[in-house]
Amino acid sequence: MQPSVWQPPVEPSPAEQAILKRIRRAKLFVFLRRIRHQLFDAAFQSELAGIYKDSPCGQPPIPPAQLALATVLQAYTGISDDETIEVLTMDRRWQMVLDCLDCEEAPFGKATLIRFRQALIAHGLDRRLIERTIELATSDGGFGSRALRAALDSSPLWGAGRVEDSFNLLGHAMRKALRIMVCQTGVGLAQWAEQTGTTLVAGSSLKAALDIDWSQPDECAEALGRLLGALESLESYLDGQTQPPQAGVARCLQAAEQVHQQDVQLNSRGQFVLRRGVSRERRISIEDPAMRHGRKSRAVRIDGYKRHVLKDIDSGLVRAVGITAANRPEAAVTRDIEADLEPQRVKLIELHIDRAYLSSEWVRLRPEDLRIYCKAWPVRNGPYFQKTAFVLDWEAMRIRCPQGVTQPFEVGGKVRFPAARCRRCPLQERCTTSPKGRSVSIHPDELLLVELRERQQTKEGRAKLRERVSVEHSLAHIGQWQGRRARYLGVRKNLFDLRRVAVVHNLHVLARQEAAGRSQAA
Repeated sequence: MQPSVWQPPVEPSPAEQAILKRIRRAKLFVFLRRIRHQLFDAAFQSELAGIYKDSPCGQPPIPPAQLALATVLQAYTGISDDETIEVLTMDRRWQMVLDCLDCEEAPFGKATLIRFRQALIAHGLDRRLIERTIELATSDGGFGSRALRAALDSSPLWGAGRVEDSFNLLGHAMRKALRIMVCQTGVGLAQWAEQTGTTLVAGSSLKAALDIDWSQPDECAEALGRLLGALESLESYLDGQTQPPQAGVARCLQAAEQVHQQDVQLNSRGQFVLRRGVSRERRISIEDPAMRHGRKSRAVRIDGYKRHVLKDIDSGLVRAVGITAANRPEAAVTRDIEADLEPQRVKLIELHIDRAYLSSEWVRLRPEDLRIYCKAWPVRNGPYFQKTAFVLDWEAMRIRCPQGVTQPFEVGGKVRFPAARCRRCPLQERCTTSPKGRSVSIHPDELLLVELRERQQTKEGRAKLRERVSVEHSLAHIGQWQGRRARYLGVRKNLFDLRRVAVVHNLHVLARQEAAGRSQAA
């Protein structure tokens, strides 16, 4: 059956007014009680109802607007699904916002909340929650310009899965497969381990079961061989069965084989040893296969993901967000964020970024009327003339050295000045010591880099660069609500979590704007 439209009262009751007066810190409850009927209007509730099948059977579903509001409050308070059901019978602030004041039982159960979250993700309606906050701001008349000045930045998000070394990854995958087999058959773990030849991984600690001197390479190689032998024994046992292994068991074996292929090699003596170096897409967790090693900087390593936030500089609202694996460059997210902006029908006229996003298609394929604000890469050449000492004539496509010698250049290529001219040049000692003459590389987007360098030499240009600081503040606020560690496994679920936290951020912005408007009116 299709859910009914949720129509909570607009005006607060005397009991709700008493609650509103007592709230001092968690002001978002007050704001949501006041604007819930606007945020979840009839049109948006009709969209949310589309996730349900129209069937004459069964009980009417819980109104999706009520579940969506609970999802937003869950992100605001940072509590689990179980705690959400608890607070609905214990916290009068939650009851007030969800229109179930003084209820003895929660209006819905944990399973209903989980199914609604899965449906939101499957239909992509978590993105619509962000768009609704923007539409609400537009309808109030506070914002609404289609010319968008935006800032983009990222921060680390550590994964929820356990990060393990190669030995423990292999042992964890096999032990998990055994536990699934135990759940399916009721046969004990020790019996399955003995039957499949994997007693090595059946204990509480794989390293204790191996019991070797880890400083001795030969002992490590022998232990790795024993572990891979257990994996081969498990695979042989399952291959010999008449029925194929269950999907969960097959996934565990695939994970173990992935670790084997990425981390193990044969040495010259025919021993299994750990591979030197790290595979680019190396798996670091059995529970969360999407987690990766990455770096935010040389000093900060990330085990998990990066979260990206695109902020409207003028309104303060978050327009779009993105999640990427930690090993992916920041520039990889811009295509997804650009797709999220399309339904908002805005024209991006300014983009404030850091240098990590300069290689994105968003920048390289930008229209002529899009201005990029970013610190240029520093130009260093030791004691010799820097690249900025050479003049580029873009009309004639020629480059002129400090002594006046010109050469043609191509974008993305390298220019080498004649060695004979360089040897006779009176400025050679300040320019190059190469017997082949001075060379200058031309970046594929050199014209933009020239523009960025020139701009940051002016006071006005440096002031524009400082506008990007606001998105760093928003990232800090979002990180405070979402936390430094992911709540879910996988990219898509964590994108959902980031989107609902962005909704919380936007609601705070709208609440501040409303309060400022009331102050001015008074």
